[in-house]
Amino acid sequence: MSGEDQATPLFVTAFDPQHGIAVPVADRVQRLTAPNSGPFTFHGTNTYIVGDRSVCVIDPGPEDEAHFAALLAALEGREVTHIAVSHTHRDHSPLARHLKEKTGAIIVAEGPHRPARPLFEGESNPFAESADMAFTPDIALADGETVAGEGWRLTAVHTPGHTANHAAFALDGTGILFSADHVMAWATSIVAPPDGAMGDYMASLERLLTRDDRLYLPGHGGPVSQPQAFVRALRTHRLMRERAVLEQIRKGVDRIPDMVRVIYASTDPRLHGAAALSVLAHIEDLVEKGLVMSDGPPRLTGPYRPA
Repeated sequence: MSGEDQATPLFVTAFDPQHGIAVPVADRVQRLTAPNSGPFTFHGTNTYIVGDRSVCVIDPGPEDEAHFAALLAALEGREVTHIAVSHTHRDHSPLARHLKEKTGAIIVAEGPHRPARPLFEGESNPFAESADMAFTPDIALADGETVAGEGWRLTAVHTPGHTANHAAFALDGTGILFSADHVMAWATSIVAPPDGAMGDYMASLERLLTRDDRLYLPGHGGPVSQPQAFVRALRTHRLMRERAVLEQIRKGVDRIPDMVRVIYASTDPRLHGAAALSVLAHIEDLVEKGLVMSDGPPRLTGPYRPA
């Protein structure tokens, strides 16, 4: 689950998924895209195979028999020593269990699924069914910890925001970062409370700007070939959204659905529910910054007013 806002020149939607085929995307890196296309997954979830004879599989993908069969075919004759999972949405992590059963590989990730904050009284999690609550890694990788195999080494780069347990993986010595759903070329990432938090997401963008990666390979869509410039533009885009939300509230628009109709007028209406959650995430951050006030904890129902 990832895309929320792609109606801007910032994003690049040209992408050939070549479902069922392991496509080389870098030296000793292949991409296999699952056939789970949709408004939140673009052309499907990208699974990556890192290494040559002995490999790590990053984000095996959703419960999909065709994708699992294609993945096993791509792995034939090779040893799978590790499975790295970026986060626990059902389009990324469930096949990890089946691949482990088939290969005996070690599953590594930041940790099990958890919300960025507790649910408020009477609040429901709108994306609860998207969470893979059964996932538990064999090894929980702390930020900066590494896992290595024959000819490759991955370093965990914690990037909370889209989910609390989101992690990117840097392929050491190559300048490649597997950015998963944190940064994608085709759309912004959904930041949906309570699973996600806008303050965390923005801090994670700032963190990436301190790095010198040369290429991002994301969880959906094609590569990001100029990551520093793209992340700066993405940060600007998010700050523009924040200003738009604050402007609406200062104009007296106190309900999130009314804000969405104005701010996301050019966005696919199917994504307006996700956009509303993104606005809520911005409002939570604005309340934390002392710029917006609400009656009790911020909720989709509002109302909101300037501080």
